[in-house]
Amino acid sequence: MTADAEAVLAPLRAQIDAIDAQIVGLLAKRMDCVGEVIGLKQAHGLPARIDARVEEVVARVRTKADAAGAPPDLAEAVWRSMIEWVIAYEERHMGAAG
Repeated sequence: MTADAEAVLAPLRAQIDAIDAQIVGLLAKRMDCVGEVIGLKQAHGLPARIDARVEEVVARVRTKADAAGAPPDLAEAVWRSMIEWVIAYEERHMGAAG
């Protein structure tokens, strides 16, 4: 890539990097909540995977993405991937404690 192209892209790349940092911070906050959810699921004998909740979250995210001007299909793909990862994480931690 030429130096001119690098210079043209630099401001947008900086914005993307800043947004990525915000997303990572939000993921950390989300995982803090997941830690609390694990304890409550264990205390109440609930499984890690609750299919109705998964579909509720995905539907809500699609709606919010569409309203924000983001592609709903992208939002759904990202959230389904994250949800599957979190369910596996919960299962590992719930199994370790149980």
